[in-house]
Amino acid sequence: MENTSGKTVSQLAVEVAVSQLGQQEVPKGSNKGPMVDQYLKSVGITFPAAWCQAFLYWCYLEASRKAGLHCPVVRTGGVLDCWNKTAENLKVHATEALSRPDLLSAGDQIIFKHGAGTGHTGMVVAVDKDSMSVSTIEGNTNHDGSREGYEVERKIRKLNDPHLLGFICYGKVAQKAAVVA
Repeated sequence: MENTSGKTVSQLAVEVAVSQLGQQEVPKGSNKGPMVDQYLKSVGITFPAAWCQAFLYWCYLEASRKAGLHCPVVRTGGVLDCWNKTAENLKVHATEALSRPDLLSAGDQIIFKHGAGTGHTGMVVAVDKDSMSVSTIEGNTNHDGSREGYEVERKIRKLNDPHLLGFICYGKVAQKAAVVA
């Protein structure tokens, strides 16, 4: 999925996510605010709600518009709904990521499952195979790493995190198929 600039939608989505660092709820803890409302509206939510998935979708939607391409992310505000509705060939499950971190790259969506049907998500911006971790940009988080925070921040996430469900790799369809074949 490349556009005329030679950048993939995933690369453009990372640029969009970086441009949003520091965006916050207004007031803090409200799940609303000028940008938060835009993130939520992009997935059809018009009321205050958890917005990490909406943030990720909005970043990809903006990147897709810039590229003149279709947005590859499922349009939903639910993290686990996105995971469940995404084609299996785009997924790298947590155990596979731990043994094959080379399958991950910038622009991938990281998915956490926290029980009782709740999840959290963010966008991978870098993979560190030595420390078995990824750097992410996440919406609806805070300095303590909460899945129900108030801003867009950078995080470091370990591949052995017990809540890690996996990754959705929007730019890796061909590579994943080649590895599986």
